[in-house]
Amino acid sequence: MTVHQVTSVTDRPGAAYAGRAQATGRPRISMTARRHRAFYLFTSPWILGFLLLTVTPMAYALWLSFTTFDGISPNWRYVGLGNYRELLSDPVTWDALGRAGLFAVTSVPLSIVAGLALAVLVNRPLTARGLFRTLLYLPAVVPPVGAGIAFKLLFDQNSGAANGVLTFFGIDAVGWLADPYARYVLLMAVLWGAGNVMIISLAGLQDVPRELHEAARIDGASAWRAFRSITVPLLSPVLLFQTVTGMIASVQTIMPLLLAPLGDTSGITTIPQSNYLYMMHVFAQYFALGRYGYASALLWVLFVLILIATGLIFKCASGAVFYNVDPEAKK
Repeated sequence: MTVHQVTSVTDRPGAAYAGRAQATGRPRISMTARRHRAFYLFTSPWILGFLLLTVTPMAYALWLSFTTFDGISPNWRYVGLGNYRELLSDPVTWDALGRAGLFAVTSVPLSIVAGLALAVLVNRPLTARGLFRTLLYLPAVVPPVGAGIAFKLLFDQNSGAANGVLTFFGIDAVGWLADPYARYVLLMAVLWGAGNVMIISLAGLQDVPRELHEAARIDGASAWRAFRSITVPLLSPVLLFQTVTGMIASVQTIMPLLLAPLGDTSGITTIPQSNYLYMMHVFAQYFALGRYGYASALLWVLFVLILIATGLIFKCASGAVFYNVDPEAKK
């Protein structure tokens, strides 16, 4: 049997395209260049959105942080680092930042633990498991404004359902939305949306190999020991992700403003002292006092602090997170 060698130019890969390019007089574009062009074409909506909706506002806020601009008056002036020096010496700013940090340290671990507990529950072979997953996740898709209004109505001192239950049992009504109970209502509002954490934890649980738990059971390990020694280490990347994103979300929460009792239109003076977090201070400077420059400086300081906190979390968790593939390994 004779093997014939293909010598035709049109039988080689890419030869037909090259022939067409030569016939039309256009320069030939390599496959790599075509892939690069396709990549930037498909990612251009995100790139444009990032540049226009993230980079540009951040740059504008950075410029405002060096001025006394109030959003209306053209009589503003450049003050350099004056706004930053003022916030460093402002006790109200530091108190609000401390309350935001305390809220993050409290709410993030509770949310992760609650979400993981729910994920373990709905990961078991239960009857109507899909229905339970849906019902537990529904609060996470409720808009924050709707959730805040719902909790405000639920814990209203005069007509709220919570005080209605207490009155039924002969207990005096409680001012849930005032100090010292307001912080607990805020925490409950955050934990109410733990379904988002549950879904992410559930996805991580379903990636844990069953063989490891079966081997642990054969060796006589209890369910708690298997969970602590197998499940948690394999879930450590998921837990790290939830810790970082939860920290970022908690220090930027505006839920206290939505939970504020009815009062003036700004809502700032009606926020209890325990719920006057850092973002509430920023909101007050922006919209109640019209200090756009000072508020922009506050936001940029928060941005830097979030970067530092994120770096510290990654640094502290570097030896406690188990990766199936070494993130530092070079391809």
